[in-house]
Amino acid sequence: MIDDAAKKTLPNFSGARILVVGGAGFVGSNLVRRLLNDHPEQIVVVDNLLSSDRRSIPDNQNVKFIEASITESEVLRSLPRDLDFAFHLACYHGNQSSIADPIADHDNNTITSLKLFERLKDFKSLTKVVYAAAGCAVAKKTRDEPAATSEDANVELFHDSPYSISKIVGEMYGNYYFRRYKMPFVKARFQNVYGPREILGAGRWRGTPHTVWRNVTPTFIFKALHGEALPLINGGLDGRDFIFVDDLVEGLMRVAAYGSAGEAYNLGSGRETRIRDLASAVNNLTGNENPPDIVAPRDWDNSGRRFGDPTKSRETIGFVAVTPLHTGLKETVAWTRANLDLIKSAIARHAERLPEVRKYV
Repeated sequence: MIDDAAKKTLPNFSGARILVVGGAGFVGSNLVRRLLNDHPEQIVVVDNLLSSDRRSIPDNQNVKFIEASITESEVLRSLPRDLDFAFHLACYHGNQSSIADPIADHDNNTITSLKLFERLKDFKSLTKVVYAAAGCAVAKKTRDEPAATSEDANVELFHDSPYSISKIVGEMYGNYYFRRYKMPFVKARFQNVYGPREILGAGRWRGTPHTVWRNVTPTFIFKALHGEALPLINGGLDGRDFIFVDDLVEGLMRVAAYGSAGEAYNLGSGRETRIRDLASAVNNLTGNENPPDIVAPRDWDNSGRRFGDPTKSRETIGFVAVTPLHTGLKETVAWTRANLDLIKSAIARHAERLPEVRKYV
């Protein structure tokens, strides 16, 4: 447990040497920008831009960008041995792409974690290795009234996607390196993150239209701004726990500063939002009067309704998701309006494989 003063105080990373694997991605780039406010000595960003955009990386003298996979031996050998913190946020985004190409998911999720942890296990300067875990991988598969998923929830042996499997395997590898080598490994279990700097279409083609339509919130906002019907899978009855990216970034920093090695911490709002209600809020904020389009359930997705229990994170590391959904959506809509050209340039790369996006470019 941390004392009350620490719970009220944001951690400070002044003078720290930090590794952010996946630092050009949506969450990673937001984390890097926030860390720079503390004037760290250096942030090393490693990202192969498979599902991200180099334009998201801040132009700052204290940021060293390595465009490569963390699995490359030369990259691993080049990592500074005096790192204070490591954030492992890289992944093969996301469920649909992993189903389309399980081998690519393995190469960009499972192997990245194993090779990174094997390299870091002897870095004596490390205060914490923070792993971006997935709340969906431990949540109960149900379409009935859900119960909040806690950190000690049982992990099922049947999963909906290779992505879900690889995220759990990453936790297991980290747990092994914690117990065997005392690597200060800690798990930050994400719920559904949304907010500015999530660029639809970022990166290279990953086998499915979800290369562009990557997450529900940016997809809804982009389509709503173009006056289109929002696709409601299963009539929008499914529910998720949405957390604004600024809150999540603070949670990652708190996990790094105050989390106990070997432990898992939920980073979520602790509230379920039905997808139909999300669509309604987005349409209201964008002025989209086109009614939603009802779409059949996805044949692979058995996780209809879920949300996380952030009690442990609140009581032990002082984490609270403070941004109301409407406030976060309003800010995300504003960012999307201001960056439509950036988003469309990313989408344009996939127009040959996905003709439906040509109307935007």
